[in-house]
Amino acid sequence: MLRSRRTDGRPTIADVARLAGVGAITVSRALRDPSLVSASLRESIDNAVRQLNYIPNLSARALASIRTDVIGVLVPSLTQNIFSDVLRGIYDGVESTELQVQIGNTRYYQEEEERLIAQMLRQKPAGMIISGVDQNEASRLMLKEAGCPVIQIMDLSDDPIDTIIGFSHYQAGRAITEHLLESGYRNIGFVAGWMNGRSLSRLSGLRDVLTEAGLFNPRLITPIDTTHQPRGGASSEARRFVTPLAARRLLADMIEAEPEIDAVFCNNDVMALGSLFECMQRGRRVPQDMGIAGFNDFEVMEAAYPAITSVYTPRWECGYEAVMRLRRRLDGDNSGEKIVDLGIKVKTRESTDRNGKLPSSPR
Repeated sequence: MLRSRRTDGRPTIADVARLAGVGAITVSRALRDPSLVSASLRESIDNAVRQLNYIPNLSARALASIRTDVIGVLVPSLTQNIFSDVLRGIYDGVESTELQVQIGNTRYYQEEEERLIAQMLRQKPAGMIISGVDQNEASRLMLKEAGCPVIQIMDLSDDPIDTIIGFSHYQAGRAITEHLLESGYRNIGFVAGWMNGRSLSRLSGLRDVLTEAGLFNPRLITPIDTTHQPRGGASSEARRFVTPLAARRLLADMIEAEPEIDAVFCNNDVMALGSLFECMQRGRRVPQDMGIAGFNDFEVMEAAYPAITSVYTPRWECGYEAVMRLRRRLDGDNSGEKIVDLGIKVKTRESTDRNGKLPSSPR
């Protein structure tokens, strides 16, 4: 029985110490500097912190004020251009304010995300911006009880933790597949080397449209192992398997197994480039023999030859709008929708212009 809860019901450091079987001083030392205690003690204390959802205040300034000027930002990768654009929007949003940005890299691991959330909340941030919607139960509970605005970005959900600003990956998958069908393609595949939950939503959109049209062929979907998590981190996995060379190999295998394939929706623009290179090597004409579409619409899609159709995603806008919403909330304005859909746009180019309706790109 825990007997030292605060009057507001929240657990204290004594509760954590009792559950971990150590002294309160040891818990305080471990939370202040984990290197000061052994690995086994750290594990016991971390487990107790998670079980109790204990959020200590390590900063004297935080203890003395309602909030700090820090915005905690969690993204799954610091190497992908997708999140570079998101961070650019966030920094543009805090420009000329006293707000500071603290970035955490989850590497697509829920456990690491949970650890970083607990670490950031100890500092009583002004707000939290979190990429995605697939937080585990412990993370969602901490964020719901964070006592500050929490904004999820880069996705949509009917059940946001607080507010969500993003776009539907499922609708993006539907939209690009509908475009491919309208362009005259019938044997449409999906090329991806590694996928997370957002990628799976894109695939679901493609599958549903093709199923409705009676054209879904599971053999035209590259086999994906979404359960493998290498020790180097999931972002390392993405770098290994989300490359033009990986796309070439995947598309080559698909063509060998299903020669009738005439179009591919690629999980991202990198895979779209690799698919284009494989078609060039095989003498498959794009767009006449094979249509190719990517996702995210980076500048290289327009620069490629032929220029590649892609789904434009509002990455900068997600970051910027999240900060602007946080700023309004901090100023006492709690109005506004909790679910903000920024939408996507299919940027049609020569790579899917099977009917010859588009003018050739200027060179």
